[in-house]
Amino acid sequence: MSDFFTLSFCPDIALIAEGDQLTLRSPQNSLTLENPQPGLRTALEHLKHPTLTLSQLQAVVAQLDGVEASFNFESELQKLISLGWICHSVLPLATAIAIAENYQLIVPDFDEEQPLILSRFAFLRQEKQQFVLESPLSKAKIILLDWRATALIGKLAEVDSSFTLLTLADGLIDAEIVRSFMQLLMATGMISLEPESDALSEWQFHNLLFHRQTRLQRLDEPPKTELPQFKDDVRSHMVKPPMSNQVISLEKPNLEALAKTDISLTQAIEERQSIREYDDQPITLHQLGEFLYRCARVKEVYTPEEDAMNVGECTKRPYPSGGALYELEIYPVINRCQGLNSGLYHYQPLSHTLHQISDWHPEVEALIFDAWKSTGQQDIPQVLLIVTARFGRLFWKYHGIGYGLILKHIGVLYQTFYLVATAMKLAPTAIGGGSSEQFGKIANLNEHEESSVGEFMLGSLKQ
Repeated sequence: MSDFFTLSFCPDIALIAEGDQLTLRSPQNSLTLENPQPGLRTALEHLKHPTLTLSQLQAVVAQLDGVEASFNFESELQKLISLGWICHSVLPLATAIAIAENYQLIVPDFDEEQPLILSRFAFLRQEKQQFVLESPLSKAKIILLDWRATALIGKLAEVDSSFTLLTLADGLIDAEIVRSFMQLLMATGMISLEPESDALSEWQFHNLLFHRQTRLQRLDEPPKTELPQFKDDVRSHMVKPPMSNQVISLEKPNLEALAKTDISLTQAIEERQSIREYDDQPITLHQLGEFLYRCARVKEVYTPEEDAMNVGECTKRPYPSGGALYELEIYPVINRCQGLNSGLYHYQPLSHTLHQISDWHPEVEALIFDAWKSTGQQDIPQVLLIVTARFGRLFWKYHGIGYGLILKHIGVLYQTFYLVATAMKLAPTAIGGGSSEQFGKIANLNEHEESSVGEFMLGSLKQ
């Protein structure tokens, strides 16, 4: 374990003395020590503040409990580090705080004349009026306590950086402090001394950050002392209010009859494919209505018997959704559909109706054109289904994983689209991207409340 850093408990770790017991408590766990020796007790008290290094803490233990006890202290301290309970500081510049368990802080061997360059995955953000340095490659975040730390990070980030430990200080601060700070950055993965592996080089910064943030159980997330409570309003009601008074009623198919005539689930799965060529006769309003009914209607409205989070009315629909919250909305953009004027519509899953938002005009046509460009420029789409998410419907409950969950919901909705379209002998195609900004302007959406998150093309199958 490196002796370049002063050690302390992380901010959310409490040390509680009760008679002959000492208890260490984190938001997730607690550890009680029965009759700790005087040296151990004193060392733990010192860890309330980042004033001593490992060797200094061991000296405290050795003086009061003996040399053997000081060696045991190091191994026990390593267990606390692994739990993410110990901070490492280089004062007055920075403090590294663990954000995940199974944490280690090991300073690699390096040549002091070796150029030092900030990892391309490292990023600065503001938290509680302090700069924080993080990386999806690290299990720590570094709180920058002094403007000189930020200046040093800025030097390391320069494209043609040739800074070494010998040149970085440059009169800014004591060279030994800079050396310890650089070692903290190396130990936490903010500076990488080795070339990236082939696998890592394939990752873009935002992809790796998103992956890590949605998969890592962070220790620094606020403890959930109480269940979140849902607050129903227009933005987060179980169904979105009608967006216009221009209403087109859709026919409801006979599901009992379809159950007798539909192909099997196995056949639908095996025959499913993306199809971008359409018949000269476009899809009909009847087919579009049946498709939306089978994929996305509200099947049932119910109130959970046990409703500890005050969600109130919930819905059941043909596809699954986390917490039965159903944040997704469907906006059909109609280019060619028998029985329906071209334009932009919103699907109301409770009433099974379409509500026209806009007539056909160049901005709406551009949505169709972009979908055509994104899918190989074969036949121009007959119907484009733009799927949005009402974020307030979901984020109150699923804080850290909310957007990742939305993408999972898009996936299961897409598969539902594909299987139903295959059973109905229609031509389906999922699209990999679209312009949320462009669509938001046309539909008059606040992108922080609701934004497009997926696109899907549908048309008549070429005969």
